[in-house]
Amino acid sequence: MKSVAAPPPAETLPESAEGEVRSGSLPEYVYARLRQDIFDMRLLPGDQITETEIAAYFKVSRTPVRQALQRLQGDGLMQGYVRGGWEVVPMDFKRFSELYEMRKLIETHAVQRLCSRDPAHPVDLSCIDGLRRIWCVPASDREPDGSKASLLDEQFHQTLVRAAGNQEMADTFDRLTDRIRIVRRLDFLYGDCLHSTYEEHAAILDCIAGGNAEEAMRLMGEHIDGSHAEVNQITLHRLHGARATSSAKPPPYVAVRVRRQF
Repeated sequence: MKSVAAPPPAETLPESAEGEVRSGSLPEYVYARLRQDIFDMRLLPGDQITETEIAAYFKVSRTPVRQALQRLQGDGLMQGYVRGGWEVVPMDFKRFSELYEMRKLIETHAVQRLCSRDPAHPVDLSCIDGLRRIWCVPASDREPDGSKASLLDEQFHQTLVRAAGNQEMADTFDRLTDRIRIVRRLDFLYGDCLHSTYEEHAAILDCIAGGNAEEAMRLMGEHIDGSHAEVNQITLHRLHGARATSSAKPPPYVAVRVRRQF
């Protein structure tokens, strides 16, 4: 009888991942790790990586690596060039300007809807009290850690947009948030926006609680414009400084570090 070759074993998560990942696929695991490396600034704009080096690092084949990188490309975080080479999307200030313009449109619309109390478009204002407990606090109770404060800031804006009740708008906003995260995080880590962010968030929440749509829209617009102005101060030197002073070292699979000039 002709022997039948056994099918190749299914690819599984690397041993090092077992403690972190209870279930899920290899592409999902690699995607999550690379994405976090970008957001934690272990990978910076302009850093180059290859499918081969990543596959060797994670002890997987190139197929799940390529799938993960293609997903990151869809997120606007990576771009491919030739022969399995990939690059963290370099700083593009025109692109950031467009993203901040879209952000302003979405968020000013969201606070207008939250203030309108329109029976035809009911919204859930139950989140406002929870946000006030975080942001309407004395200076001594504010989160001093820049990394944690940046996450709270993201949650503040995403919560308001979701509360406006338009799921498509909320999904679009979440993707936009991913694309501007690295520059927003730099401002919290190395800028001086912490206390002004608390004060501006508190003022916006006061307007929403009082149903003052015009003032809420004005304050939100100014808040986002101020954030955009800070983004424009991000330079290659500041990115290098962020890496030099950060405890997050570049991962070993980085082939060339910050080749481009911005």
